[in-house]
Amino acid sequence: MNDVQPTGPTDLTALAAGIERTNELLTRVLAEVSTSPSTHAAFVDAGYVYAAAGRLVTGTEDRKAFDLDAEGIIEAFIDKARMIFPDSRLLRVYWYDGARRRIHTQEQQRIAELPDVKVRLGNLNANNQQKGVDSLIRSDLESLARHRAISDAVLIGGDEDLVSAVEAAQGYGARVHLWGIEAPGGRNQAEPLLWEVDSARTFDLEFCKPYVTRRIGVECSDQTTGEGPAPSREEVRFVGAQVAAQWLSERGREWVGGLLPGHPYLPGAVDQELLTAAEALLQHSLRSHADLRRVLRDGFWDHVQGQY
Repeated sequence: MNDVQPTGPTDLTALAAGIERTNELLTRVLAEVSTSPSTHAAFVDAGYVYAAAGRLVTGTEDRKAFDLDAEGIIEAFIDKARMIFPDSRLLRVYWYDGARRRIHTQEQQRIAELPDVKVRLGNLNANNQQKGVDSLIRSDLESLARHRAISDAVLIGGDEDLVSAVEAAQGYGARVHLWGIEAPGGRNQAEPLLWEVDSARTFDLEFCKPYVTRRIGVECSDQTTGEGPAPSREEVRFVGAQVAAQWLSERGREWVGGLLPGHPYLPGAVDQELLTAAEALLQHSLRSHADLRRVLRDGFWDHVQGQY
């Protein structure tokens, strides 16, 4: 015997009322979402900005040879973002720089006091090279995207190590926009980084010139990086292979061969070792030469793959 009773008018009325309440709730939620502003944040590698803007305007990357109006250029970045994202609100600008023992310099203190700016510090080594900045950028970018705190991220930098952060942020639904500063006679941003981002924009001499001033009476050791002309691509590729051969001899085939599954990328720590070793051999910094750093890795991999 079937115990199921036919639905009566009262049940249908209650069901219709429930559906109506659900529809009203969904309408309210969709209306709130549609009117909620998007949010963006800017992640600025200060070392990149100093080096690229200094070279473009004054011909040198030596910070001792010029002054950068950090407050002015940060405000210019904010204004540019307002134009590009007119319906979005700024969360904040993250300014990443290096400092001895992560203790703020007077300049960094002034920047930290600016509204909507958060200063994040990595270390400076004995050669005044930044350490830990890329990892800070990766951590903040991924965390904010994961928690849906931002819908758009402006990344101002050029290091290939940031590719994984871009991929992670995009995986959480954020769009990543790479901004850079014009490089005389080449590029100062890694191509893999340019390939991964959602958009790219480059600022020229006219944009940068108001914020960079050469110091009177201060001489830098050269007009580019303080070390004479940059090495050629052939020289850098050869040094990459030279380091690979040295590591094969010192660390063994098993250790070096363990890097092959990650081709064409190197683990961050190993990549830094390669860069440091190459700079020692070349007697020239490659920190702001994204194109030459890529050639260095190519030379390294060419030799490693030729041995397996």
